[in-house]
Amino acid sequence: MKIAITYLLTIIFFAFLISVSSCSVNRAKVDDSLKKYFDENKVEGCFTMLSNSDGKVTVYNLKMDTTRYTPAYTFKIVNSLIGLETGVITDEKMVIKWDGIKRVNEEWNKDLTMEQAFKVSSVPYYQEVARRIGKDTMQLWLDSLSYGNKNIGNKIDSFWLDNHLKISADEQLGFVKRLYFDQLPFQKRTQQLVRDAMLQEDNTSYSLSYKTGSGFDENKNAIGWVVGWIEENKHPYFFVTMVKSADAAIDMKAAQLNITKGILKQLGFFTGIK
Repeated sequence: MKIAITYLLTIIFFAFLISVSSCSVNRAKVDDSLKKYFDENKVEGCFTMLSNSDGKVTVYNLKMDTTRYTPAYTFKIVNSLIGLETGVITDEKMVIKWDGIKRVNEEWNKDLTMEQAFKVSSVPYYQEVARRIGKDTMQLWLDSLSYGNKNIGNKIDSFWLDNHLKISADEQLGFVKRLYFDQLPFQKRTQQLVRDAMLQEDNTSYSLSYKTGSGFDENKNAIGWVVGWIEENKHPYFFVTMVKSADAAIDMKAAQLNITKGILKQLGFFTGIK
């Protein structure tokens, strides 16, 4: 009897983990009018938003919304959380020295603090953080978070870039919602420091927090993300934009931000009346 009860509780626990790490698409409103923003930027992709006040979900391209892709640079959210929680990162001002290797992105070629590295998406900084965290500890945390497919492969400093680790837009949405409300299994200080790092715009009408990400899938398609929330009148709305293109000439960062801000504007944001 005890074994049966333990087994049942285990099933319930994991079902709960899955439910809170993503947002149900069963009650989603599909809005195909948002397609024009992707077409204008010559990419395919999806957008999903959750209104916290009423639980309504708005989705464009439901199939892509529930398909897993590399998290790319958006994994810096998780890497920062684990780094801070384990003490590998002492605080947002902790400096990791530049290794002296010249990279194409000049913003990475210097000593950086965590908050600076987060803003400029420094791969070398966060690769060093991951190495200091270590494979076993990293795997333990990804399992605890039920983050995407939880697969880190054998390379501790590149699994979020090389398509071992994958996550869907729907799962990303659930994750940032939990981060916003201090519902992740980290100290409140840890979650607050990461939320602070994600803040991009803050004025009397709204605050906008997000992390961008870019990478490539197994077929060499460029992948781009914008993951975060917008808050007006103390009402948070969580959103994820994911874009994909086979055209290497497209500026993915510009495209994903153009799409995100265009959609948010169409949905009535940036005016302070939501």
